Amino acid sequence: MIIVDRDKKKLQKKAATLVEALPYMRKYAGETFVIKYGGHAMGDPALAKQFAQDITLLKQVGINPVVVHGGGPQIGEMLKKLSIQTEFVDGLRVTCKATVDIAEMVLCGSICKSIVADINSVGGRAIGLSGKDSSLVTATKMERTKPDPDSNIEKVIDFGFVGEPTHVDPTIIKQSIANGIIPVISPIAAGADGNTYNINADTMAGAIAGALGARRFFLLTDVAGVLSKDGELLTELTGEDIDELVADGTITGGMMPKVETCVNAVTKGVNGAVILDGRVTHAILLEIFTERGAGTLIRA
Repeated sequence: MIIVDRDKKKLQKKAATLVEALPYMRKYAGETFVIKYGGHAMGDPALAKQFAQDITLLKQVGINPVVVHGGGPQIGEMLKKLSIQTEFVDGLRVTCKATVDIAEMVLCGSICKSIVADINSVGGRAIGLSGKDSSLVTATKMERTKPDPDSNIEKVIDFGFVGEPTHVDPTIIKQSIANGIIPVISPIAAGADGNTYNINADTMAGAIAGALGARRFFLLTDVAGVLSKDGELLTELTGEDIDELVADGTITGGMMPKVETCVNAVTKGVNGAVILDGRVTHAILLEIFTERGAGTLIRA
């Protein structure tokens, strides 16, 4: 076989990439990474396949990935098909009993099984779990208040069966990891009251990352990370940096809860949390195995 100069340069570039990645493979061998997977990346078949390949590669080089997935758009589509009306308050879906049943069906059924099948199809070994399995996550009903526009008195908002994780028992995750299996977790959990609760996937993933003492927590989103007012990616932030960026209005809107989730995870013992764009090809690998990274790293 004759290798032309053009092909040789491609092969040399691939070899250089492997050499650059090698120190990071050694650095993270045996460590646990929790990845929150959602957004447009989850709905694109090509990106979903690539995500499965990346997760399988992490496992094969000695890293222990744990996937927590979302599914808001898919739940919305199913509710629409079934003519079940829902409303949103401050960006959160008010969840009645019928809605939480649909959420559990969609999240623990079609979405979770699809991710598991994708990972298994590229050589990995994955298992689908939810917060209910082995009492992995115990939830409580979420409570929020909002000032009444007329009286300015704080009023309690009833979001129905929307919960927050109050306790995480990671035993089943650790057992899966020890057996070479990649856990894929749906954000559904039971409460001490016996009810089923739908939990925000970002919040669920952050709580699990904290309970595991994960080396890294990744939030795959539809934005590059935290941007400056000039639109430049901020590659690394501390808690103090974040306080300043919130105060001057740089961090606002939908980025606020994502940053708060990352800060909470770091506070609970995660070494570092990363917000990055899941639509970028091999975003996780670029963040982990290259010098420059691909998103915003948040440290204590």
